[in-house]
Amino acid sequence: MRIPLRQYWDLLVDYLRPEWPKVTLLGVLLLTSIGLQLVDPLIMRYFIDAALGGAAVATLVQAALLFIGLGVVGQVLGVGVTYVGQDVGWRTTNRLREDLARHCLGLDPRFYHERTPGELIERIDGDVTALSNFFSQFVVRVVGSALLVVGTLAVLSHEDWRVGLVLSAFAAVAFVVLNRARNLAVPEQREERQASANLFGFLEERLAGIEDIRANGAGAHAMRRFHERMRDLFVKGRIALIKRSITWLLAMGLFTVGIVLTLGMGATLFFTGAITIGTVYLFFQYTQMLQSPLEQITNQLQDLQRATASIQRVQELRRIRARIQDGPGVALPRGALPVEFDNVSFAYDDEADDELVLRDLSFRLAPGTVLGLLGRTGSGKATISRLLFRFYDPTAGVIRLGGADTRAARLNELRQRVAIVTQDVQLFSATVRDNLTFFDRSISDERVLAVIHELGLDPWYANLPDGLDSRLDAGGAGLSAGEGQLLAFVRVFLRDPGLVILDEASSRLDPATEHLLEHAVDRLLDNRTGVIIAHRLATVQRADEIMILEGGCIREHGARERLARDPRSRFAHLLQTGLEEALA
Repeated sequence: MRIPLRQYWDLLVDYLRPEWPKVTLLGVLLLTSIGLQLVDPLIMRYFIDAALGGAAVATLVQAALLFIGLGVVGQVLGVGVTYVGQDVGWRTTNRLREDLARHCLGLDPRFYHERTPGELIERIDGDVTALSNFFSQFVVRVVGSALLVVGTLAVLSHEDWRVGLVLSAFAAVAFVVLNRARNLAVPEQREERQASANLFGFLEERLAGIEDIRANGAGAHAMRRFHERMRDLFVKGRIALIKRSITWLLAMGLFTVGIVLTLGMGATLFFTGAITIGTVYLFFQYTQMLQSPLEQITNQLQDLQRATASIQRVQELRRIRARIQDGPGVALPRGALPVEFDNVSFAYDDEADDELVLRDLSFRLAPGTVLGLLGRTGSGKATISRLLFRFYDPTAGVIRLGGADTRAARLNELRQRVAIVTQDVQLFSATVRDNLTFFDRSISDERVLAVIHELGLDPWYANLPDGLDSRLDAGGAGLSAGEGQLLAFVRVFLRDPGLVILDEASSRLDPATEHLLEHAVDRLLDNRTGVIIAHRLATVQRADEIMILEGGCIREHGARERLARDPRSRFAHLLQTGLEEALA
């Protein structure tokens, strides 16, 4: 599969444009280095012919010192080329990684359900790393090598048109052959990259579930699958390497032919007296010099084959578009948000009409109302929260917040006005301040401390060793489940949302923090609309209304007190039976 040159060019221009001063410097260093390479054989020819002609020692010493000096300068230029090239490569690839990460963060949850984190890491980091040389040196080195070939052939033609003509034809044939071989290993390289992504995905899944693997004695099975993934990567990598090596073998074969031609023609011309022995050396040295640009071009073409596979995968990722598009920007009112579901149906698989998770759901919550949402696992409770966040759009019907269709609001504004607290709180390896503000430096410490005080969390805060500067480990290691949820409540309060969703956020509290969380929940729901996905009786008691879902439909909906007094209601039966048992 060939990639249009336009794709290469567009990618290069997009990411090299901000680095044009360094790219220019890189080009200057390379061109200067090429000029020095062309001069060195001329100095050596002069030295040989002068030595054979009986020139003074001082003259030979001057020529030798000039040769050595230019060699040292060439080495310094080589170091500069390597440094600047690596700098450009890292800067451009890091920018590409940033763009890919931002692109992925904007995609729908469905995208993440279809791919493992390990695969995404390989796409964003592994594939982009393979493009480092493509960004930093590919064009400059290929163009530089081509210029070196042209310069070498020009000097050879000036010395003897016959040698120049033969080697020019040889170089033309070499370029045609190498160009036709540039995509030889792309399919195999693509398969190697996919095998690497599969390995990373497998490792991520198994490391995440290491406790379950150990507890169930599945270590041998996990290692067997690991060996299978490694063997697949090894086999595909070996095939890709072999195919890439064909290009190198072609170049070396062509170079051998060039050396034979040069030595044959040089010997013939020398024995006829047409040229000196120094000129024979010059022909040989320039032919040797053709090896370097040919190898450079060959190596760059091999890198291009790796880059081509990575470009295909990167472009494939960039072409994925979120199904949830930003709305035109209808403003949501401040304060508590009214919620309305108008004949809402939803299926996670758009093409599976018989797999509706919600069916013709219609209800309305007045501003400031707290709804207790009950139902068995799979009844659609979590789906309602995902629709309110607009992680998905309804298959049919309309969801309104503050009287506006959720599809009309900006996603950022919508998700600022809707907040959720779940049983599992995501914490980062950072300070308490950063975990509370989600790294938003615009939120002052005074504001954070005021929220902590307002939620009655001063005793908890007093136990932090360094206050807001206390470090937390990734995943909240060292914190109880209740303490993690305390952080989540402060996060939500700092955003001041109009709708709060509590996904049984108090179901895993430890006794030391339960009373703090109860107070925090009361303060959080004050003058806000709330949806509580509940499994415990104590959680339901703070709800104004109760809704019971069964099979994606509303089984019962009404005021909590009225339903509790009605012996025929499903809710009254649940109170008598016990929510935990009835909804298990």
